[in-house]
Amino acid sequence: MTLQQLLYAVTIADMKSMNRAATALYVSQPALSAAIRDLEEELHTELFIRTNRGIVLTTEGEEFLRYARQMVELQGMLEERYTDRAVKKKFSVSMQHYSFAVEAFIKLARKFGMDEYEFAVHETKTSEVIENVRNHRSEIGVLYLNDFNEKAMRKIFQENEVEYAPLFQCGISVYLSKAHPLAEKARIAFDELKPYPCLSFEQGDKNSFYFAEEVLSTCEYSQIIKADDRATMLNLMVGLNGYTLCSGIICEMLNGDQYTSVPLDTDDHMEIGYIRRKSMPLSLLGQQYLDLLREYRP
Repeated sequence: MTLQQLLYAVTIADMKSMNRAATALYVSQPALSAAIRDLEEELHTELFIRTNRGIVLTTEGEEFLRYARQMVELQGMLEERYTDRAVKKKFSVSMQHYSFAVEAFIKLARKFGMDEYEFAVHETKTSEVIENVRNHRSEIGVLYLNDFNEKAMRKIFQENEVEYAPLFQCGISVYLSKAHPLAEKARIAFDELKPYPCLSFEQGDKNSFYFAEEVLSTCEYSQIIKADDRATMLNLMVGLNGYTLCSGIICEMLNGDQYTSVPLDTDDHMEIGYIRRKSMPLSLLGQQYLDLLREYRP
């Protein structure tokens, strides 16, 4: 088994196509196929299934790729550290839909600049935050735990070989438009929200209560609307007097000044934290990003 074979396997898995991977790697398709065939024979394991629609990883292949990605990334880190090649360092973050986490990312990119670093940010579904960290697509994933989801989520973290650490705790707030009839209240009781639609981020196939981005996801809501992105959510707040339950940390720089948060009248709370791959040290940018996130502590 060679590092070249591992790189080949990772590229095929990412591109889901032998032909596209061969083009990206500057090798012929027959040579790439032969290298993967030799690797599979050495491992006595089928890594890929060839279909008319492209390449699909087997269950064994998914497990193998987790380790292969680590080796390929470690090789890249060694090359960047000990060679003179002008290769940009990469830093990627995945997160639930938190504007403060995006704002912290912007501050980080401004501080370090984009001449030396290649940045990526993924504001996405909870399951994809975990998957991106597990697969090394992102170094850090930002999400929350509370009394309801903590036990299940910690089990999911363990199964995906990621570890969780807290950043800060906060209360629960109602996020809504400043034009909303409840926007001027000092606190909002849960029953006062019944006439208005609750807005919730769509979680796709993994639409478990444990993956919900909104706290109190098991409560009964007379009206509920699912959305895929933060911009749509904000439009629904203005157009339909919708609301969502959140940490109460808002960023006017990104979302504008049309919105506000009002504390919910409850003793419940949430904990904002982050996940990373087990046993993988944080990069300098990773440490700096976490420091920026901690500045949002209420």
